[in-house]
Amino acid sequence: MENTNTPLGAKPKLMDQVRNKLRLKHYSIRTEQSYMDWVKRFVLFNEKRHPSELGATEVEAFLTHLAVVGKVSASTQNQAKSALLFLYSEVLEVQLPWLDDVEEAKVSRRLPVVLTQAEVKNLLDRIKGTQQLMAKLLYGTGMRLMECMRLRVKDVEFDRRELIVRDGKGCKDRVTMLPDSLVEPLKVHLARVRALHQDDLQAGFGSVYLPDALEIKYPNAGKEWGWQYVFPSTKLSVDPRSGVTRRHHADEKNIQRAIKQALRDADIAKLASPHTLRHSFATHLLQSGYDIRTVQELLGHKDVATTMIYTHVLNRGGRGVASPLDNL
Repeated sequence: MENTNTPLGAKPKLMDQVRNKLRLKHYSIRTEQSYMDWVKRFVLFNEKRHPSELGATEVEAFLTHLAVVGKVSASTQNQAKSALLFLYSEVLEVQLPWLDDVEEAKVSRRLPVVLTQAEVKNLLDRIKGTQQLMAKLLYGTGMRLMECMRLRVKDVEFDRRELIVRDGKGCKDRVTMLPDSLVEPLKVHLARVRALHQDDLQAGFGSVYLPDALEIKYPNAGKEWGWQYVFPSTKLSVDPRSGVTRRHHADEKNIQRAIKQALRDADIAKLASPHTLRHSFATHLLQSGYDIRTVQELLGHKDVATTMIYTHVLNRGGRGVASPLDNL
């Protein structure tokens, strides 16, 4: 656990101020780590000058440098911009003017990688154990990788064949389907997870991280079965924020490695990843004739235009034409 204590009456250091404000606002640990890193890079870029001595001009210069020299993606540049806006508006309480002069990183206009249904089956057949169950859930529900990792037992609705995805992208909840073929495998898996949880409780552990300060309001909720992760880690670890020894969710790198190896074993040349299963889920639903608005809701897209990209993958609409070569 990091030591963020400062002597009584002393003003916290900049990075401690940033960390404290992020935790006060209940930002995720990943966002905290990312924002902290961008603030450090910004300070180093400006020769370790304190950000209070800097302003919009220096912020613009840093973000433009990322785009022009660093050639970062648009999403990376936007993440850096969000971190610095948080630093100034929330920590230093300085309102920067709108950064119109920042040179934007070029937005990629690439179509998503999509596997055919035969390729998906070939891929899934080459993954074993818990990783296979995870991969099947990703394809069968359209969840994002971290949504699957953070899934809690209480959000699995076996009777209604539903999964409730909590606090997804954009801090939104949504409902997606639970495939019939995964009901029994998931029940068997959860029986093993429950036995593991009982062992943790007997050993004096058994608590998990709770979001939005629920741990303060309900001190014992973290040990309840419903709050446990569907896919827990195989080992206990120390929470970097509280210093409490807990069983966190499984490491997403394991499923990433499993899918990468399965692609090699299946001789699939496409540059696929766990997120490719989400793309494939959406595309195959549209191929089956489901309404695009339904697919939008299942994916949790704010704008249907985001979902429309899968119609381009299908070659529908104005480009759904037959090649003249096929008429020869």
